[in-house]
Amino acid sequence: MSAEPRLAAVAEPEPAPKAAPGTDQAVKETLEDYTLRFAPRSYRRWTPMVVATTALGGIAYMADFSIGAGIGLAHGTGNALLAIAVAAVVIFVTGFPLAYYGARYNIDLDLITRGSGFGYFGSVLTSVIFASFTFIFFALEGSIMAQGLKLGLGLPLWLGYLISTLMVIPLVIYGMTALSKLQVWTTPIWLLLMVGPLVYLVATDPGTVDRFLAYAGTDGDGGINTASVLLGAGVCLSLIAQIGEQIDYLRFMPPKTEANKRSWWTAMLMAGPGWVVLGALKQAIGVFLAVYIIAEVGASAAPEPIQQFKGAFDAMMPSWLVVPLAVVLVVISQIKINVTNAYSGSLAWTNSFTRVTRRYPGRMVFVLVNLGFALALMEADMFSFLNSILGFYSNCAIAWVVTVATDIGINKYLLKLSPHAPEFRRGMLYAVNPVGVVAFVAASGLSIAMYFHALGDTLQPYSPVAAAVIAFVLTPLMAVITKGRYYLRRTDDGIAEPLLDEDGNPSAVAYECHVCRQQFERPDVAACRTHDAVVCSLCLSTDKVGDHVLPATV
Repeated sequence: MSAEPRLAAVAEPEPAPKAAPGTDQAVKETLEDYTLRFAPRSYRRWTPMVVATTALGGIAYMADFSIGAGIGLAHGTGNALLAIAVAAVVIFVTGFPLAYYGARYNIDLDLITRGSGFGYFGSVLTSVIFASFTFIFFALEGSIMAQGLKLGLGLPLWLGYLISTLMVIPLVIYGMTALSKLQVWTTPIWLLLMVGPLVYLVATDPGTVDRFLAYAGTDGDGGINTASVLLGAGVCLSLIAQIGEQIDYLRFMPPKTEANKRSWWTAMLMAGPGWVVLGALKQAIGVFLAVYIIAEVGASAAPEPIQQFKGAFDAMMPSWLVVPLAVVLVVISQIKINVTNAYSGSLAWTNSFTRVTRRYPGRMVFVLVNLGFALALMEADMFSFLNSILGFYSNCAIAWVVTVATDIGINKYLLKLSPHAPEFRRGMLYAVNPVGVVAFVAASGLSIAMYFHALGDTLQPYSPVAAAVIAFVLTPLMAVITKGRYYLRRTDDGIAEPLLDEDGNPSAVAYECHVCRQQFERPDVAACRTHDAVVCSLCLSTDKVGDHVLPATV
């Protein structure tokens, strides 16, 4: 423990040193959505159910229909449904501890990852993986929207890609305030347009269900095959990183109290791991609609959601209304998810860049960077080799999420080798923690080798299983080997006020950062190394020479 003086709240600071260039602008930009930092109680003014509705609005994407259709067309309905179910169980189990931590302690997945086995700089690896997830799925949704614009308005695909990219920029600038309104108001329309055609088809033509259940796929005979199930599950598991986008909203949950605990838990479960229930349902609907389209139109159009819903609307509406409604559904879905992809991706890129360079360039810079990557993928026609991209990507995503979930569930709560309270501030953490980094690198490296047949054709379908198992075993093993030595660089942040209040929620006691002169709540500050004052987490991140960073004590 440190013998240094511990600061009390509202202590009178010494004269502030000169702030790093750009610090004032960084602070102003991050106070809308608390980029890179803890989300304070004073900002979290939404009810649990508003936060949950906003978070669930972000999974309105149409990619699930394409993913389900692709698996069903290749492996048959039976294998596809089993693959979807297996992936959903894994995603729910691993997503629960992450969602709980994000909602309880009001931090995003990168900040959780830092203190859950990776270290201050070690989690840059996973931030890049998450940022990649956001632009891959932005590109997928943008491709689907471009298909809709081509069908409805006759626009060439390249122009549709550009429109789908540019139209989200105004919406994503304003962070959580604008996103919460957008998601809440568009969700009822989206649900009606998505569910209505399915209910109609099943009610008016029960034979569609029989054809759906009997469909054998192009690569199989209709029987259940382990390799087919695992290959399909691997594609679905590429969505495991979606929990990061859910947490970007869940971190704005209000404190959990005795009065609101029922609604708090309901909202956390629904919008956290529960997102996969709706996701799995959409994938199954994608298989159903693909089989229906094959019978009505042909196999070539079956994987495209715009064609799936056009075919379904054809059966229940006048012809003049079919295409406009299908286009409206696709556009609403694309906007709802891609504002989330652009928002979450910009947070991930900004987080990584700021830690590595100790300079905050502005989140809008990385909104544009993320959109640039997505547009390049769209123009390269990534939709045509979708399952290959997702199957490869899932190995990295699984290794990361399982590592962090295992650290929380086992290392923190069972073995008690990982600190229970979350930590993300520079100076409090080691640069790299071998527990998470070794587990992640080994799990992702070996599973990717399996995916590319380096260990033989027989093992190739098992790459997602290998990623999950290796991460699950190595994470606690590394914690035992290192005896939890590399989690905390110091155990005392030099502030007398407890980090958590009597209910176990992050303390709302406010302090003034003596660098940027802004008020921040207790979890977001630490004592300064050279002044009798406190410094906020962002000013610590941008401290180029380390003047304010506390020394190691353990």
